[in-house]
Order: sequence, then structure tokens, then C-alpha cells
Amino acid sequence: MRRIQIVAGDVTVTATLNDSPTADAIWAALPIEERGATWGDEIYFGIPVFVVQARDAQAIVELGDLGYWEPGHAFCLFFGPTPMSRGNEIRPASPVNVVGKIEGDATVLKKVPSGARVRLTALTD
Repeated sequence: MRRIQIVAGDVTVTATLNDSPTADAIWAALPIEERGATWGDEIYFGIPVFVVQARDAQAIVELGDLGYWEPGHAFCLFFGPTPMSRGNEIRPASPVNVVGKIEGDATVLKKVPSGARVRLTALTD
């Protein structure tokens, strides 16, 4: 199991990466630190990972999903509806490769302001 720590502003969460090729590329690029932007209840930021959109990329994701958005080479944290959402669904700007899941309550990320530094690091047990 590949676990990561995500520190976004004053908020810290842990997450698990899945076994996808995109998650493999992200794991290999850690640690990553960038300034995040918000788009509704999503934090996203460019990362030094360049992979193509997966065949199973998802147009609608679940609360707490982590995604890779190929057009912007961006890592995305989903913790609620975005401006593209209809009703309570969580819809990225376009389909994303889902690469993992936040453990616990992802809605704590609502406290993170746009422009906050976000750091992704590998957790080793």
C-alpha cells in the first residue's frame, strides 16, 4: 500500500495511491510542492508528471478522490462539488485519471485558501 501525506496550508490529510500507471508516475515524482488553486471544492496544481488520459478516466468522481488532470498536468483533490457539478455530484473540468483516495474526512480541505502551498510526500512505515 502506497500512502502519502498531503499538507495544504494548515490542513494535513493522508491518502492512499492506487495501482494505476498514473499513480506509479506520481509516486516516483514525490516529494512534490506547489502552490494550489481552488475551483469550487477542488484543489489543483501542476506537477512534474506527464502521462496520457487513461481509458477509464472519470467525468464524475467521488468525495475524497485524488485525480490527475492530463490537460494541465495537474494533481487534483476533490472534496465537494465544482462549478461544473450538477446537483451534489463532483465533476472535474474534464475527465481525470483517479489515482487514489483521501483517508478520513476530505471536507477538512474546505479550510484551505486558494494559493496555499501544497506538499505531497511519501509515507513509509
